[in-house]
This record gives sequence, structure tokens and C-alpha cells, in this order.
Amino acid sequence: MTKAPATPTSGRRRHDREIVALAVPAFGALVAEPLFLMVDSAIVGHLGTRQLAGLGVSAALLSTAVSIFVFLAYATTAAVARRLGAGDLASAIRQGMDGIWLALLLGGLVVAAVLPTAPWIVDVFGASGTAAPYATTYLRISTLGIPAMLVVLAATGVLRGLQDTRTPLYVAIGGFTANAILNAVLVYGVGLGIAGSAWGTVIAQMAMAVAYLVVVVRGARRHRASLRPDAAGIRASARAGVPLLIRTLSLRAVLVIATAVAARLGDVDIAAHQIVLSLWTLTAFALDAIAIAGQAIIGRFLGAGDAKGARETCRRMVEWGLAAGVVLGALIVLARPLFIPLFTSDSSVRDTLLPALLVVAVSQPIAGVVFILDGVLMGAGDGRYLALAMLVTLAVFAPVALLIPTLGGGLTALWWAMDLMMTVRLITLWLRARSGRWLVTGATR
Repeated sequence: MTKAPATPTSGRRRHDREIVALAVPAFGALVAEPLFLMVDSAIVGHLGTRQLAGLGVSAALLSTAVSIFVFLAYATTAAVARRLGAGDLASAIRQGMDGIWLALLLGGLVVAAVLPTAPWIVDVFGASGTAAPYATTYLRISTLGIPAMLVVLAATGVLRGLQDTRTPLYVAIGGFTANAILNAVLVYGVGLGIAGSAWGTVIAQMAMAVAYLVVVVRGARRHRASLRPDAAGIRASARAGVPLLIRTLSLRAVLVIATAVAARLGDVDIAAHQIVLSLWTLTAFALDAIAIAGQAIIGRFLGAGDAKGARETCRRMVEWGLAAGVVLGALIVLARPLFIPLFTSDSSVRDTLLPALLVVAVSQPIAGVVFILDGVLMGAGDGRYLALAMLVTLAVFAPVALLIPTLGGGLTALWWAMDLMMTVRLITLWLRARSGRWLVTGATR
């Protein structure tokens, strides 16, 4: 009996199943990561205001470090997925090991730079005289966990490239649980205070890194892939990561400018802005999970030489992003009476918050497509274009945002500027996707 030919509907269902299988665990892992600092904040908050203020400064610095080095995950995902698609699993794992060695090298450099300069860094970031000692203590201890944290990023990229997002979810859940228990025991049981919170996080991060390394090393031995550092491979990983680093720094600059502008608008506006930004970040996690699936699937198709499959997957994922954006936008509008009271009881903050929130809701379909196309081009290894596109976006956004206080605009105007930023990203990414220039096949780009 001959097999029935594939239909467009069956093809879409196949893509849908694969997207869901990768995106759902990826979302769980993404949400678990920021919970580390939330647990630290909840436990340290009971020690006192000065300790919590110190943690706030250090947590902001550590969060920035994570966002800067996230290229370790993105670049590794694309490179490993390509080699997997080409059928060379040993080379895929070897490429992943190069990313892990790069993570260790960068982590060591960060530790060497931060340990002696921690008091100065804390001072630059504006910690008060009473909070600075606690911030310095937490930062110095937590810095020891940065190599492990970067290994986790790189190893996560390896497993995503191998189409495995479940293991990162399990490791993230285990790390979160260990962090919560260790924090409670070391802070209160042993009486180490804020230092105990930092040590608990470092130990949990190291345990996560070990868990990842066990999985990757087993795979390397199974497929006879070398575990030794390779200078050429590490340099290649670094070169692939530089454009993504530029992209990430440009995006961080957008967020920093937005926060700085909101601060100039007044206390009410900056308070409302932080709430809106928190919600915007939460929706970004949901959309980024689909984008992560796109990175892995697109890289595999291109590695296998299947440009048509990559284009079809891109089209289907854009449909997913658009639909997810519509749903998230509707949820923001419908659920606002429920979650706004959770953040503030100040009527002036609520009045300022509401129209800005509606602007965010309207922009979610745009954000959905932007995140997907971003992930597709990352999976294709098109980092140079992503860097250029984000620099163009920053060049458009910055003057518009900085003029808002001068022209008398408020928080709503600022978030319309954020929508402009997302629209520029949409245009630049859509033009690239339509051009087909990202469809470069083969085990390497």
C-alpha cells in the first residue's frame, strides 16, 4: 500500500506538534530563572530594609550580566542545531563544548574583574551608605557563581540545539528548589544573613552547571566527541557571539533609556513604568519560548539542506507568534482589574498605569511576530543582520524617547515610543525574512 501524500494541513500539524514540544518546556525554564532572585528577595526582605536595598543593587547587576552573556545560549543553539541537521552529532556536541569552554573563560574574566572592584561598582550604581556593605557582600559572593551561570547558558544552548528543552526545564526546577531551601537554611538556620543568601544561590548555580555537564559529557563520550578545549573552536564561538552581543547590548540600551526617561517624568510615572515593564517582560517570556523553538528547528532544517522546510517553518511560526500576541493582548485588557491591585493601591499610579498598559496590549501582536523572526534569524546564524537591525532600531528610538519629557509627554507617550521601537524591529526583520538571504544551508554558515 502506497503512503498517502502529505497535505498542507498535515504539514502544519507536524510543525505545530514540534513547536509545542519545544516551546512549552522552554517557557517553564525561562520563568524558573528569574524566580531565583525573587526567592532571594523574599528571604532577605525579612532581614531588614538595608539588606533588601543592598540585594536590589546587586541583583540588578547580576541580571544585567545574564542578559549580556545570553548570546552563549543563542549562538550555541544555532551552531549545534545546524550540525545536528547535517547528521554529524559528534561535531554538534564538539561545537557545544567549544561554547562551554568559552563560557568558562568569560566567567573567569568576570570574576577576576569584579572581586577587587565590587565596592566601586556598588557605589557607581548608587547604593546608599547603609546598603552598600550588604550590596558588596552579596555581589562578591555571587560573582563566584558567574562561571557556573555562564556554563548553564552555554549548555542550555547545546541541549536546545539537540532539540531537547525538557532537560533544561528539569534542571531549572531542581535549581530553583535547591536555591529556596539553601537560602532559608543558610540565612536563618545558620545565621549567615545576606551572605547566606548569596552562598545558597552560588551553590545552586554550581549544582545546575554540574548537572548540565554530566548530560553533555555523557553525550560526548557516547558519540566519541572530544572534550578538550580547542582554540579555533572557541574563537569561532566567540566570533558568532559578538554580533548577538551587540544586538543584546542595543536592546538593553533601549530599556535603560526608557527607564531613565520614566524617572525624569516623576515618581508616579517611574512607579507605573516599572509595573508595565514587569508585565511586558512576562509576556516576552511566553513569546521567547516560541522563538527558542524556532532557533532549534530552523537551525536543524538549514543544517540538513532543507531551505524549503525552513521557510515553511518560519511561516508557521509567524502565525503562532501573531496568534500568541493577540491572546496575550486580550489577556492584558481583560485581566487588568485583577492584577493592577496586586502591584499598587495608589490611585495616581493606577491612573497613569492604565493607558500605558493598553498601549502594551495593542502592541502584543507586533511583539509576537518580532520575537519569532528574531528567533528564526538566530537559528539561521544571521547574527550580523540582527546586530545591524537592532542598532538601527536604537538610533530611531533614542531621540524620540529622550524628547518626550521636553515635549511634555507622559508615560503613555513613552510606551508609544516603545511601540515604535517594536515596529522598527518588525520592519527590519520582516524585510530580511522575505529576502530569503538568511536561508544559508549546510553544517556551518
